[in-house]
Amino acid sequence: MAEVTVAAAAMLAASGAAAQPQDVARMFGPQNPFYAESKLPFQAPDFAHIHDTDYPPAIEAGMTQQRHEWSKIAHNSAPPTFDNTLVALERSGVLLNRVLAVFNGLAGANTNPVLQKMQELEAPRLAAHSDALYLDAKLFARVETLYNERASLKLNDEQARLLDQTYLAFVHAGAKLSEADKTKLKRLNEEEATLSSVFVNKLLAATKAAAYATSDKAALAGLSEAELHAAELAAKERKTAGYVVQLQNTTQQPDLALLSDRTTRAALFNDSWTRAERGGENDTRATVARLAEVRAEKAALLGKKSYAAWALETQMAKTPEAALKFMDDLVPAATAKAHAEAAEIQKLIDAQKGGFQLEAWDWNFYAEQVRKAKYDLDESQVKPYFEINRVLEDGVFYAATQLYGITFKERHDIPVYNPDVRVFEVFDVDGKPLALFYTDYYKRDNKNGGAWMDQFVGQSKLLGTLPVVFNVANFAKAAPGQPQLLSFDDVTTMFHEFGHALHGLFSNVEYPSLSGTNVPRDFVEFPSQFNEHWATQPQVFAHFARHYQTGEPMPQELAAKLKQSAGFNQGYGLTELLAAAELDMQWHTIPAGQPVADVDAFERAALEKTKLALKTVPPRYRSSYFMHVWGNGYAAGYYAYLWAEMLDDDAYQWFEDNGGLTRANGDRFRSMVLSRGNSEDLGPMYERWLGGKPSVAPMLKQRGLTGTER
Repeated sequence: MAEVTVAAAAMLAASGAAAQPQDVARMFGPQNPFYAESKLPFQAPDFAHIHDTDYPPAIEAGMTQQRHEWSKIAHNSAPPTFDNTLVALERSGVLLNRVLAVFNGLAGANTNPVLQKMQELEAPRLAAHSDALYLDAKLFARVETLYNERASLKLNDEQARLLDQTYLAFVHAGAKLSEADKTKLKRLNEEEATLSSVFVNKLLAATKAAAYATSDKAALAGLSEAELHAAELAAKERKTAGYVVQLQNTTQQPDLALLSDRTTRAALFNDSWTRAERGGENDTRATVARLAEVRAEKAALLGKKSYAAWALETQMAKTPEAALKFMDDLVPAATAKAHAEAAEIQKLIDAQKGGFQLEAWDWNFYAEQVRKAKYDLDESQVKPYFEINRVLEDGVFYAATQLYGITFKERHDIPVYNPDVRVFEVFDVDGKPLALFYTDYYKRDNKNGGAWMDQFVGQSKLLGTLPVVFNVANFAKAAPGQPQLLSFDDVTTMFHEFGHALHGLFSNVEYPSLSGTNVPRDFVEFPSQFNEHWATQPQVFAHFARHYQTGEPMPQELAAKLKQSAGFNQGYGLTELLAAAELDMQWHTIPAGQPVADVDAFERAALEKTKLALKTVPPRYRSSYFMHVWGNGYAAGYYAYLWAEMLDDDAYQWFEDNGGLTRANGDRFRSMVLSRGNSEDLGPMYERWLGGKPSVAPMLKQRGLTGTER
């Protein structure tokens, strides 16, 4: 029945006639949970009453309603003004935004075959809906008129920013194309959206199917009892005997540092490496190749020599040449250090009379031994001090309270979409409610890989909304009755994603399109990576790193070893990240008319070209499972993690130089950066807060690459 409604709504939306409010009412009524804003605190989604069948009619009705709103703006007989054009655009789409925030959130974190089918069905329609805005000649004419008259409009800074960003968004999306080219662009946009959705769903299925399975407990020698229980539980959830080691989204897998059986390590690595390259319906390579081709065609239509050239014109880097130079200059030092690390590992293998040459699946296992020998540090010694609730409440939340004065209280009366989800109300310094914050930390087969932040409700003074933000991760869940202990990488992930959350929680702007994390990709990772630094700050670390049984703080000697070892393996870490980022850029600098026939051959050539084809250091993501660039909006933008690393290390250096963990420093950072969203030019904003231009020196220091010139 829902599909009939979807089809009917799509026909109405595509008819070209201006949709009327009564059309929306015919599509769905008050019984739909998205019909009106939620009555829950902060307009939080009422998951107790949301069902899969509620999404299609609400999405289609939302598009119809917004097109009606756009039509009214475009056909307004009054001359364009800031209020009747830009503010009206900002006020449009409330219903659509309400349902998409929830639909997209669950499609990533708690999906099922029904939602996946809906994703593929709706993706091209939503792409067409976006084109209906940006390729509307009448709407653009009103925006362009205001842009040309901006000097006489007497706008405040945020209003001027909204005008500039709106005009640039229209131009960037193709508003100046001929009608014939607009028609071509619409077809490409719809195809790109469909392919991206198909890729996401194929990869989720491929990752689940490629999990390492065994009935031989001995094959998993090296795993702790808790980890074995988790593998056994994963097998039971799949209704199979034995053990299942689920894959995370990256090439390397956490258990490769623990597994002592080399055959098992090789099998697990290859399961990860080939997850989406096994032929059949879940092989992503044809989808990847066509996506790259479509994006190159789209860029050419928009007058750019490559997709990267088009995508980066709205980013801080501005051009692919600038991003590539930034990365290329890091490659020699990163790979040299990786080669030195490999030699050290090979020396250990030889000393143990291993009788083999180091391979990618050996790296983490032997690197962990080198780390232990160098720092007398064993991961199993550390984990008991990182119980998840203590890390969250006495670490992540504690640091935020010390810096910004905000406090947290768990709520059990807010419905959630999965039993693993927790909800916290966030209170500002003065005790006033600030936001809701959800956590969803544990791995599930129906959850996309990796970790991320998003929001169910965005902040806007214009709309009178406060943020409802969530963090998602993929930590292995302990067996029932066992403590939920984390690796230090997991701890860092929690701090990282909460940095994104703070960017959303602290947003204090007027217009929804400028709020929170609606910033360029090469800035959005700055607040998150900056927040990672507090995980090792002595005061914060001492507050959360306590033994789960005794409550005793981590011994100073062990804590010192952990912090000293943080600089270990940096050649590997930077090289695998650079390889992925450069691979992304190579895919998105392909000229139009040069389709890729062999994805694997292209990948090999790209890594050779960038001098990153290291046998023992594979890219963090391969082309066939690079979710960031084919499904999550980071196309030609994965370099952003490195670009933002330069900003975040420089920022933390500023904190250290100015007193560190203080409310004064936190409040200044909040007011000048975290609260500003995209309401001002980000480069000058950062420099004004920092008191100068960013330097790469702190990044090189953190990475142990001092002496390398940018």
